[in-house]
Amino acid sequence: MKNGFFRVACAAPGVRVADVAANTESIIEQARAAYAGGADALVFPEMCVTAYTCGDLFHNSVLLDAAERGIDRIREASASLPGLLLFIGAPQRAGQSLYNAAYAICEGRVVAVVPKTYVPNYNEFYERRWWNPAPVGDGVLIRHKGVTLGAEICEDLWVPVPPSCNLALAGAQVIVNLSASPDLIGKYAYLTNLVKQQSARCMCAYAYASAGFGESSTDLAFDAKLLIAENGAMLGHSERWQGAPSLIMADVDIEAIKRDRLHMGTFHDCAERQGGSWRVVDTGCDAEGNDCAGDLLRTVDPHPFVPSADGLLKERCEEIVNIQVAGLCQRLNATRTRRLVIGISGGLDSTLALLVAVRAFDRLGLDRKGILGVTMPGFGTTGRTHGNAIALMEALGVEMREISIVKAVEQHFADIGHDASVHDVTYENCQARERTQILMDLSNSVGGMVLGTGDLSELALGWATYNGDQMSMYGVNAGVPKTLVRHLTAYFASEADSEAVRKPLLDIIDTPISPELIPAAPDGTIKQKTEDLVGPYELHDFFLYYTLRYGFAPSRIYMLARKAFAGAYDDATIKHWLKTFFRRFFTQQFKRSCMPDGPKVGSVCLSPRGDWRMPSDASSALWLAEVEAL
Repeated sequence: MKNGFFRVACAAPGVRVADVAANTESIIEQARAAYAGGADALVFPEMCVTAYTCGDLFHNSVLLDAAERGIDRIREASASLPGLLLFIGAPQRAGQSLYNAAYAICEGRVVAVVPKTYVPNYNEFYERRWWNPAPVGDGVLIRHKGVTLGAEICEDLWVPVPPSCNLALAGAQVIVNLSASPDLIGKYAYLTNLVKQQSARCMCAYAYASAGFGESSTDLAFDAKLLIAENGAMLGHSERWQGAPSLIMADVDIEAIKRDRLHMGTFHDCAERQGGSWRVVDTGCDAEGNDCAGDLLRTVDPHPFVPSADGLLKERCEEIVNIQVAGLCQRLNATRTRRLVIGISGGLDSTLALLVAVRAFDRLGLDRKGILGVTMPGFGTTGRTHGNAIALMEALGVEMREISIVKAVEQHFADIGHDASVHDVTYENCQARERTQILMDLSNSVGGMVLGTGDLSELALGWATYNGDQMSMYGVNAGVPKTLVRHLTAYFASEADSEAVRKPLLDIIDTPISPELIPAAPDGTIKQKTEDLVGPYELHDFFLYYTLRYGFAPSRIYMLARKAFAGAYDDATIKHWLKTFFRRFFTQQFKRSCMPDGPKVGSVCLSPRGDWRMPSDASSALWLAEVEAL
């Protein structure tokens, strides 16, 4: 393992039934290919030395003797593959018993042999004719390059409580499964879901290798199935029905697995209750494996909050909106409120809040006129955003009101002695607080509540005026990051039942993100662009995700960002904004400590009453020092 990643490979060699010599050489050939690809561990199918479909030949000493020689040949060959741990399927004779076993081989040694625990004897399986189930007793864990692995075989995965559950609770971060699963209609989809589910339940990586071409077709057909999953997500899989040897590799994130297990206290509780004793075998290989920083064999999504598949994106958007709407409906019912007041700027966040409010009112059977949308033009308001705000509210049929803040803020400048020509933080924050005062007082006058519009990314960076737009009576966007706000708005545009709604939504999506707190450019366009000042939101959302979801150090986030944004941002740019992120994230906690209520929608949340509890005066020194050292 290096940089927290462990490279796992799965292989399916072509086999000849009962031809151990040919099978052994095929196994060694694929082992050399995996070694050349930097694999740390390589999993082969069940009974790959002999082939799984030998039938009663398994009780013939000629085949069993040959299988033992085959294992010995693989063991010898492994000496020239330093650092590679092999899992090989072969028979094991022990006294008067015969086992279907996984041989763990590394650097010229058989370090462990793991028999199959559950031996099936139903439908097309009649394995109890040849194999004994593993004796009840101590389990085996294998320590390799700082990673703990456990092995199970085929049927073990399909039982109500797979051995991998106990292996994971005992400390195994990677589970390997040597399998020979024949193909039936619909079985592949079930299997892939089973592998993903087990990796999620056990918070582990799960590497599955099933036998393929060359197995006997007397009564069954076999397609090599190679799968590597990590905590519920599929990292890699082989192409189906290839009819040739296949090999896949992926880098599994051991650091992420460790963090999730540490974070979820119930995993520890379950581990304490599972009992049993475990024998830990160390391969003797050090923790320095392949350098995965430059050639990481896994996709690092630059937008971890946004599903990449179009179908899944639509489904996810619908679910998020329903969470927002459900939270708002409950708050309206609990407070017996039938009026909402929302500041509408013509930007993304206020647009999303308005759309959620309209859907909530529709769901409750309330008149949309109960929603009061307020435009509050100031010194930096442009015709584009103002026009879109008006057009959208008209199309949605909500009540509209326009209140200019210019005179009020100019009077406030005079009261506090601020020079209006100085466009500093006072100049900006006075406008934000004036707008919030208007909304709060309007809500009192109409008997309603102020619906907040700020999003998760702004909360993380503190990109909000304290006691200004930071404050509301309920914040429906509090759990939605900026990169997702745009997609949610696009989702509403795609679902719009009129061009009058769709047109302003599409233009809002294309409008640069801006608080519009300083005067526009001479041509009337937006001059103050948020991402020029605070940095690209796609970078900050990436940093936020890996900071909160996994608790990664800045150096690891930087490494992942370089992979995710290769070709989009250079290293210096990523480092610059990473420093900005951590500086702002720490210094702006005080704004989050008193943030309004709002629904959590994903795995990352900053509510001080829920997921994130951090002192407002915590020091960022450790994090910033690590960024500086990059």
